[in-house]
Amino acid sequence: MTASPRKKAIKAIPAKSLQVRAAPASAGSDQEFYGGLIRLHILHHAAQEPVFGLWLIEELQRHGYRIGPGTLYPILHALEERGFLRSTTRPEGRAVRRMYSATAQGRRTLKRAKSKVRELFGEILAD
Repeated sequence: MTASPRKKAIKAIPAKSLQVRAAPASAGSDQEFYGGLIRLHILHHAAQEPVFGLWLIEELQRHGYRIGPGTLYPILHALEERGFLRSTTRPEGRAVRRMYSATAQGRRTLKRAKSKVRELFGEILAD
């Protein structure tokens, strides 16, 4: 013999409590928009020549992005895992430097993205 499941009464939720309130904008809230731009920037430079993490951090800072190694290296690793970049190691004095280059897939993606970015920025900057 199995026990019958209890039915719970469902209470109606007042419409007032279902209202969605937007969180106030903060200085860092626009960061989510920059992720794609940073990835494209990385692909752009990696398609021109092999690049390494510290150089990319400095290059991105030169363009106004504040990005540290804890953010950059996971992006590089993800781009590599997805086949857009490949890395090699190169001795640099006593250290070994990991260099990143765009793959054929990364170059194709960059080419398609350039067209889309050009069109989008044309619309945005037309105002």
